[in-house]
Amino acid sequence: MIYIDKIALPDFPLLLAPMEDVSDPPFRAVCKEKGADLMYTEFISSEGLIRDAIKSRQKLDIYDYERPIGIQIFGGDEEALTLSAKIVEATGPDLLDINFGCPVKKVVCKGAGAGILKDLPKMVSLTKAVVNAVNIPVTVKTRLGWDYENRNIEEVAERLQDIGIKALAIHGRTRAQLYKGDADWSLIAKVKNNPRIHIPIFGNGDIDSPQKALEYKNRYGVDGIMIGRAAIGYPWIFNEIKHFVRTGEFSKPPDIEERIAVCRKHLMHAMSWKGPKLGILEMRPHYSNYLKGLSHIKDFRMQLVHANSLPEIEEIFERIVAHYSILEIN
Repeated sequence: MIYIDKIALPDFPLLLAPMEDVSDPPFRAVCKEKGADLMYTEFISSEGLIRDAIKSRQKLDIYDYERPIGIQIFGGDEEALTLSAKIVEATGPDLLDINFGCPVKKVVCKGAGAGILKDLPKMVSLTKAVVNAVNIPVTVKTRLGWDYENRNIEEVAERLQDIGIKALAIHGRTRAQLYKGDADWSLIAKVKNNPRIHIPIFGNGDIDSPQKALEYKNRYGVDGIMIGRAAIGYPWIFNEIKHFVRTGEFSKPPDIEERIAVCRKHLMHAMSWKGPKLGILEMRPHYSNYLKGLSHIKDFRMQLVHANSLPEIEEIFERIVAHYSILEIN
């Protein structure tokens, strides 16, 4: 077992990364069903929470079937961050995660997300304030450093552990890289192998297949892996990795009926969470990911994007299954 404070996870747990406009409750529901061991909400602005911004408040929605679940916050102001941490704690998550890794300019320019990587003392003081403000485990997600010349993740890990964080997830790129180039896991391995480090270290970046997950597990020795973009439209990746790690064999990929069944579940969760109209609207960007790789899918996808009612969507789903089931047989 791997423990984040008192939260028990299986050996080599698979974590769903927090992703803006993606990892909402409907998306998390299908990822949980398909094997995610620990999930995080979309990151939430501390200032937004304090202002009682509707969008920020909605991101606090969590459900018992998701547990263990972490709520992630970001911000560069100590007072706002600690107050929002207390608001988060009151909603009952299993842990609170601080985002020190988002590379987006509008976040960084406020001294939040990866912007804090230029000021390690401030990162430490912000984290310490949050740890002291709440009674649930505090974890951190960050990057290797600001840029290649300032990859200070080894020092970051030691200092954050020393002030009380219970786990650290590391994306194997610097802020300067954004999402370009290959993720460098060698520094993540150095953090994990540091004899001073005793908290779980999770690696993140470029894990998009079962074989790569097992390769990185063996090569870098991390306690678990955090998966982000590879799960979008393909929540099966969690159970596929678990099967491959356990047996060394690939599991059968989902057929068209399974793809549509999970897409339908995602849609139903979205409609239940946001209401029929908004649920249908917010599901539209997901269709292309669920149907990726199917030949000549464009017409069907466009029909789904323009459909405005559940019966209309269900009818399109049925036609997709019928059409591609024949192709699979042939």
